[in-house]
Amino acid sequence: MENLFLDPTIILLIAAFGGFFMAFGIGANDVANAMGTSVGSKAITFKQAIYIAAIFEFLGAYLAGGEVTSTIRKEIVSPDLYVGNENIFIIGMMSTLFAAATWLLIASARGWPVSTTHSIVGSIVGFVIISLGFEAVSWGKVGNIAASWVVSPVISGTMAFLIFLSAKKFILDRRDPAQAAVSLIPFYGFFVAVIIGLVTARKGLKHVGLPLTDNEVVLVTVIFGVVVSLITAILLNLKKDKIKEYGVESAFAVLMIVTASAMAFAHGSNDVANAIGPMSAIISVASEGAIGAKAAVSPWVLLVGGIGIVFGLATLGGRVIKTVGSKITLLTPSLGFSATMAAASTVVAATYIGFPISTTHTLVGAVIGVGLTKGVSHLDLGSIGRIVLSWVVTIPAGAALTIIFYYLFKFTFEI
Repeated sequence: MENLFLDPTIILLIAAFGGFFMAFGIGANDVANAMGTSVGSKAITFKQAIYIAAIFEFLGAYLAGGEVTSTIRKEIVSPDLYVGNENIFIIGMMSTLFAAATWLLIASARGWPVSTTHSIVGSIVGFVIISLGFEAVSWGKVGNIAASWVVSPVISGTMAFLIFLSAKKFILDRRDPAQAAVSLIPFYGFFVAVIIGLVTARKGLKHVGLPLTDNEVVLVTVIFGVVVSLITAILLNLKKDKIKEYGVESAFAVLMIVTASAMAFAHGSNDVANAIGPMSAIISVASEGAIGAKAAVSPWVLLVGGIGIVFGLATLGGRVIKTVGSKITLLTPSLGFSATMAAASTVVAATYIGFPISTTHTLVGAVIGVGLTKGVSHLDLGSIGRIVLSWVVTIPAGAALTIIFYYLFKFTFEI
């Protein structure tokens, strides 16, 4: 291994700041996007969304965020190519962190819901191009990721459309919708819990030393689903009189609170550790002198990520929440629930078949899908166009910003 260009402690401090910056961007954009349907449908307030994220995103990241995370997203490049060039690798990962975080900050300030995964992928592509050349990039992997821009929103949008139609037929259009809601919404709660539980069990628990077999995953998630269903039923029965007084949508609001909490935990466990992967890669090289495709994620790294997420959501998250929750189409709790359930279902299906997917794109597609149940005139096509444009720009923007940061760091540290 070559001599490091800085004292390892200073490198760790820079990495920690970069990780916090990245987590801040995740909170302002990715987490805000996940909370958008709940806040936009008025099931919870923005302040309540911050509290839910503070608790469940942090718990998800810290408890199930992963002892091991891929530092080279989607196998875009082999890390073995940088053995013997550790300083270049560290500079590259620093550039990746700051570039992805910067793009998330820009997008959040504009209210654009973009993909954290795609931001990191674009940033790593930029680093590989500038350090090894175009031929070192696994363009097939990048192409698969880009394909999800089209596939995942279409699938989730179609599912959201159908889920809302089922809720409309079996609950909203019934002679006594309040009673139908109290009786049937717990079953919807069961399916939501199972779907979110599958995401967490498949992508999160294996990282904390609990690798479950497929049968064990099913058993755990079914038990979780039953518990959530019972809790939902109890809450609905306690609010039965208020549901009759304020309308059936208030019943779906109860379910949205459960869904928001579960989605926050699942997001924390699935995406946060991967998002701070470059930070873990820097720490691994600086402290152990090893470059590898996998890097251990220390608890303090996840702590930095959890704190950064909450700060990002609290300070800048409102803009993305407004875009997802009210600008695409006006949401009610029943519409918001349908969109969230469809998005979660799509993510689970993609996880099982190993298809690279963006939670952000999936949820936006689902919101568009429920909007279509009211007709195209109820969609803000201008907002949708700006969102799609931001998706197209994300990977090249990440790459361009990484190249800028790469040369900035090289000049600053005289490498």
